[in-house]
Amino acid sequence: MRDNTRFDPSDTVVDTMSLIEQLFDMRGKVAAITGAARGIGAETARTLAAAGAAVAILDVLAEEGEALAGAIRAEGGQATFWRLDVTHEADVARVFGEIVGRFGRLDVLVNNAGIEGDNIPTHEISLERWKRVQDVNVNGVFLCTRAAIAHIDAAGGGSIVNLSSMYGIVGGPDVPAYHASKAAVRMMAKVDAMLYAAKNIRANSVHPGYVRTPMLEESFTRMGQDPDQVFAYLQTGVPLGKIGSPRDIAAGILYLVSPAGRYVTGAELVIDGGYTAR
Repeated sequence: MRDNTRFDPSDTVVDTMSLIEQLFDMRGKVAAITGAARGIGAETARTLAAAGAAVAILDVLAEEGEALAGAIRAEGGQATFWRLDVTHEADVARVFGEIVGRFGRLDVLVNNAGIEGDNIPTHEISLERWKRVQDVNVNGVFLCTRAAIAHIDAAGGGSIVNLSSMYGIVGGPDVPAYHASKAAVRMMAKVDAMLYAAKNIRANSVHPGYVRTPMLEESFTRMGQDPDQVFAYLQTGVPLGKIGSPRDIAAGILYLVSPAGRYVTGAELVIDGGYTAR
C-alpha cells in the first residue's frame, strides 16, 4: 500500500506545471488587438494565440495582417484579420460587432495602434500634425474602448490594456505629440479601471522602453540615421544593457490579461530594462 503522506517530488512538479498552465490559460477567450500586423502587436497576437485565445488582428496593414493570421492558424491557433483604421468611428463599431459575430464573445482589448509623429520641437509642430497623433493614439484608444466595453461586459468581464510608453511616465526632449498621447492613455486606463471595476473589467497600461520595432527603425531611417548604430547607443543608457524585444512586452500583456493578473487593475506595468528607475 502506498504511503500517501510521503513527499513525492514528481507530484510537486505536476502540480506546479498545472498551476502555471492555469495562470496563463486563455482557452475560450477572445482578444482584439489593434495595430497587430507587426511589431509589439503581432508578437502579442502570437503570444495570446499560443496561450489558447482566439485573436482578432486589427490593422490598416492588410497584407501583413492577413499573413500573420494565416501563420497563427497554420500553427494551430485561432486568428482572423480585420482591416481597421481606429480613427473611423463607424468602422470601429462595425468591426467589434463582427468580431463578436465571428467568435461569439470578446474578453480582451489591447489598444496597441499608434504613430510616432514629428520629431520636432513643440513650437514648430502644426496643429494639423499634432491632431493627427492624438487622433490615432488617443481618440483611437477611446473609440475602441467604447466599442468593446459592452461586449466585454456581456462576456462577464475581462481586461483592457493600453499601450503607453516609458515616456508616458517621464519626459524626453523629442516627439512632443507622441509623449503627450502616451501620458493620456496611461490616465485613461486608470479612469476606466475605476469606472468598470464593478463590471469585472480590468484596465491597465503597459509602458515599454526602447524596443526594436519596425516603427522605430523607420523613424531613425527617415532621420537619416543607421538604426543599428542608434540602438547600440540607446542601450548604453539602459541598466540591463540591452534593447527590448516585442516578446518582452507581449509577455507582460499576457500576464495582465490572463488569470495571473486577475487582481491587477489601474496599474502601470513598466517594461524598460530599468531605464526609468534612475
